[in-house]
Amino acid sequence: MAVYTHVPAEEMAALLMRYGVGALRSFKGIAEGVENSNYLVEAEGGRFILTLYEKRVDSGDLPFFLALLDHLADRGLPVPRALKDGEGVQIQTVAGRPACLIEFLEGVSLSHPTPQQARATGEALGQMHGALADFAPERPNTLGLAGWHELAERCGTAMDSIAPGFSARIAEELAFLDAHWPDLPRSVIHADLFPDNVLMLGDRVTGMIDFYFACTEIRAWDVAVTHSAWAFSADGRDYDAAIGKALVDGYQAAHPLTDAERAGLPVLARGSALRFTLTRAWDWLNTPADALVTRKDPLAFLRRLDFYAQNLECFTA
Repeated sequence: MAVYTHVPAEEMAALLMRYGVGALRSFKGIAEGVENSNYLVEAEGGRFILTLYEKRVDSGDLPFFLALLDHLADRGLPVPRALKDGEGVQIQTVAGRPACLIEFLEGVSLSHPTPQQARATGEALGQMHGALADFAPERPNTLGLAGWHELAERCGTAMDSIAPGFSARIAEELAFLDAHWPDLPRSVIHADLFPDNVLMLGDRVTGMIDFYFACTEIRAWDVAVTHSAWAFSADGRDYDAAIGKALVDGYQAAHPLTDAERAGLPVLARGSALRFTLTRAWDWLNTPADALVTRKDPLAFLRRLDFYAQNLECFTA
């Protein structure tokens, strides 16, 4: 989440009137994340999240994302629906951007989750995958292996301004993944289930949010992405084996991994670490100086990548 586009108070108030949720009381931008502009909105009728979709989200994909959220919510998963206004419209135009007013879910995102919280998250991810077994729509993964090659080419040797030898390390890893990427069962996945995209009250998951990277991909890659996001310190220097094991065990309890999926996790985790290394590197090099957004260190995921390359046993311990 972030704020790139600023919404005048008058336009925000007029938007809320279309939803019949009462007068605007307050709103403020949410600075975390890097993808869209987000506001926490308080009206007489409750609290909401207003999301304005920026350039990285194709407005043509919004019907897929909204159908996905409705599908999961209908099956009892803790995900926020995009609300419909008085005329039944979900996708609005606000400050010149496509936008949705989204349900507010209770809970907090954790900076330092416990193994119990990681297990609950793994279970929730497994339950989500089970609920998506009969979800028919598909969306290509634009940030899969082919997309990583393209992004690395676009970043080029400018990555070496982040750290010496950065671009050569990326090229080496791409060659490895080209040769070893597994062929495993596919489904729609979240693809970005970081701790800040999970809301919790105690050890209970109350919300899974920010589905705007959701796509059709190797299902177990979602486990690898979540593992790389949860099981390390923020700077990627320290691996927490208890968190990693709890997360995979929780997933296994809700949606058992096949032997082939478990064997593929080390390579999938390297792919996850590379994917976020590259997107963070791109954002680091290209984020406007005046954007209300927190840039994230690409080296934090390069360190994860090096860990996975050297510690294949972390998924079997």
